[in-house]
Amino acid sequence: MSEQKESSVLFSLKELMNLEEDRIKTEEAQKAAAAAAAEKARVEAERAAREAEELRIRTEEERRRNEERRAREEAARLEAIRQAEIEKARVEAEQRARLEAMAAQQHHERSLAALQQDESKKKLRKLLIGGAIASALVVGVITVVAVKSAQEQEARIAAEAARTRELEEANKRLEAQFKESESKMSGLRDQLASAKDEATRLSLQKQLEAEQQKQEQLRRGGGGSRPAAGGAPASGGGTKAPCNCAPGDPLCSCL
Repeated sequence: MSEQKESSVLFSLKELMNLEEDRIKTEEAQKAAAAAAAEKARVEAERAAREAEELRIRTEEERRRNEERRAREEAARLEAIRQAEIEKARVEAEQRARLEAMAAQQHHERSLAALQQDESKKKLRKLLIGGAIASALVVGVITVVAVKSAQEQEARIAAEAARTRELEEANKRLEAQFKESESKMSGLRDQLASAKDEATRLSLQKQLEAEQQKQEQLRRGGGGSRPAAGGAPASGGGTKAPCNCAPGDPLCSCL
C-alpha cells in the first residue's frame, strides 16, 4: 500500500515537472518571438530612416542643381544687360562725336566758301581758319571726353553688376544653409520622438540644440548680407560720392 502511494506521489511530481518544463519552454518561445519581432521592427525602422535620408539627399541635390542653374541664367541675363548698356553708351558717344565733327566741318566749309568769294578779306580768312582749327581741337576734346565717360560708365556698370552678383550668391548660400539646418533639425526631431533609450535621446537632444544654435548664428550673421531695397548700396545714410565727371558730360550719373 505504501509503495502504491509512493508511486502515485512520484507520478504526480513527474507530471508537475513536465508541466513546469512545458511552461518554461512556452515562455522562452514567447520571449524569442518577441525579440525577433522587436529586431524586425528595428531593422524596418532603420531601413525606413535610410530611405528617408536618401530621399532627402536626392531632393536637396536636385534643389541645389536647380538653384545653380537659375543662378547661371540670372548671371547670363545680367551680363547681357550690362553689355547692351555698354554698347548703347559707346554708340551714343560715337554718334555725338560724329555729329559734332560734321557740324564743325560744315561750318568750316561755309566759312571757306565765303572767303573765296571775297579775296580782299585775308585777315578774316586767317581768323576763320584759326577758328576751324580751334573747332577741330574742341571736337577732339569732346570725343576724348565722350570715350572716357563711356569707359567710366562701363566700369561703374561692371562694378555694380559684380556687387549685385556677390550679394545674390551670398543670400543663396545663406538660404541653402538655413534650409539644410531646418531639414537636419526636422530629422533630429523625428529620431528623438522615436528614440527608445535615454542615452540616445540625450545625444539627439544635444545635436538638436547644437543645430538650433547654428541656425541662430545663421540668422544673426546673415541679417546684413541682403542688399537694400531698390538696389541702393547697403552702406551710407544718404551721402553721395563725389562727382568725377567732366563738365558737360551727357553720360554723367551725377546729373
